[in-house]
Amino acid sequence: MKIYAIKSLIIGAATCASLAGCGQGTPKPATSMHRDTAIAVIPFDSLQIAGFFKRYPLLAENQTEVAGFYRQRNFTYAWFSNGLLIEQASNLTSRVLNFKSDGLSKSSPYQRVLDSLINEAKPNVAGHPPEIEAELMLTAQYFNFSKSVYQGIDVSASKASGWLLPRKKVAYAQYLDSLLKTPGKQLAAKEPVYRQYELLRTYLRKYSLLAANDKWLPITLSKKPALGDTAAAIQLLRARLYKLEDFSDDTLKNSYDPEIQSGIKVFQERHGLPGNGLLNKETLAELNVPLSARIKQILVNMERSRWLPVSLDADYVAVNIPEFKMHVYHADSLLWSCSVVVGKSEHPTTAFYGEIKYVVFSPYWNVPHGILVNEVIPGMNRNGNYLRNHNMEITGHSDGLPVVRQKPGKDNSLGLVKFLFPNSYNIYLHDTPSKSLFGETSRAFSHGCIRIAQPAKLAAFLLKDNTTWTDAKISRYMHAGKERYVTLNKKVPVFIAYFTAFTDRAGHLNFRKDIYNLDGRLAEILLSETDVTN
Repeated sequence: MKIYAIKSLIIGAATCASLAGCGQGTPKPATSMHRDTAIAVIPFDSLQIAGFFKRYPLLAENQTEVAGFYRQRNFTYAWFSNGLLIEQASNLTSRVLNFKSDGLSKSSPYQRVLDSLINEAKPNVAGHPPEIEAELMLTAQYFNFSKSVYQGIDVSASKASGWLLPRKKVAYAQYLDSLLKTPGKQLAAKEPVYRQYELLRTYLRKYSLLAANDKWLPITLSKKPALGDTAAAIQLLRARLYKLEDFSDDTLKNSYDPEIQSGIKVFQERHGLPGNGLLNKETLAELNVPLSARIKQILVNMERSRWLPVSLDADYVAVNIPEFKMHVYHADSLLWSCSVVVGKSEHPTTAFYGEIKYVVFSPYWNVPHGILVNEVIPGMNRNGNYLRNHNMEITGHSDGLPVVRQKPGKDNSLGLVKFLFPNSYNIYLHDTPSKSLFGETSRAFSHGCIRIAQPAKLAAFLLKDNTTWTDAKISRYMHAGKERYVTLNKKVPVFIAYFTAFTDRAGHLNFRKDIYNLDGRLAEILLSETDVTN
């Protein structure tokens, strides 16, 4: 399921105004006809399934699911009613024929066969069953399509891309039952994909149309413009902001005015830059990113969206590493967000799933081996007071090295509280004494753990079910200078994810820098997959 070549994407996606708007023919809409419905419940011979997959071997990996689906319905027809194809058959066919509108480069096998079978399907003659070839082709195509679109690349490939969160499981047959009961366009809202997927898919169409119709020339300015300045490049700037929906004025003026500054501010905020409205070097560089690169970003993040749970009914915490943000949710409703500091490129924060089990007030910091060897021991060798100056102590020895920890206090590297979700990566959330780093635009400064800007607020959220934990009590324990573990009554999920393209709660498309080059790694994996012949 590789990312298709940008040229193909532009041509294919840009000419599709809707799912059914292009492809190898549009299926004829089903017409209504009153017929004896008894034939619909007459089962077909189960041996026909094996014969079908011998004729269409490129779909054979779906044979087990197809056979299981029909076994559950006693081998009765699913896609015919009153002798005619139901509306959902046309809907699925349109989606399969436009496979690439879902950001996939490979086509579904036997698209032309499917198109022909659906367009040529005739009402069954009284006493004769519907066309089994069309019936089985639709079901096999459904399973093939849903595995690619709703599940994505296999688990080993997603792990190789740096994604260590558990993958969602899709109940394909259950969703097919839902599809068959849901006519019209009601189905889109029920697709088993994380909400970001469809939002990114919408922007994929928009950016593909832009790429097909705009040369996207670089904006070049000899100096930073001031209010009242005029230049041909400013006209290009205004047009670009308008096309990107950051600016509502489509008049092609060449003057730099307060209105265009407002558009620049919106653009900056969507790209994780300080929203000051100034056309500085960083902003201009983002404005000049080629559309092909943005489309690629959308595609790889659509793939990541396939891997996440569709929704959660409970409280949970999510950290988006490239965004440098933590978001706190209740049942998919965003409660609040705050800035975070994540790992440097040489000490990247791992993308994985955990469950917060402990809140630790006034924590000790057990110095990790790497920091001990590279920083603490050299410091001890240079200065005999190094440990005292850093409020540290030796608690023992292991493998010929001292075991060092930092005592609780305001200068402790973990701050005044930490939040533990046991994992093999030794990563957790914690406070920090280095508050100034939260004011930086790019906040990759840690050794892998995640420093949060509002630790007391997170503690209150996690302990809210226990009314004895007031804000005053939380503050008192944070400043007590004595370590205290508090076990949560119920563990809280935490998702540490990696999205460089996403839509915010206002529906605006956001981009962030690929700080660990994981987009590139995932793109290579997607590109390594080959297409099939039809």
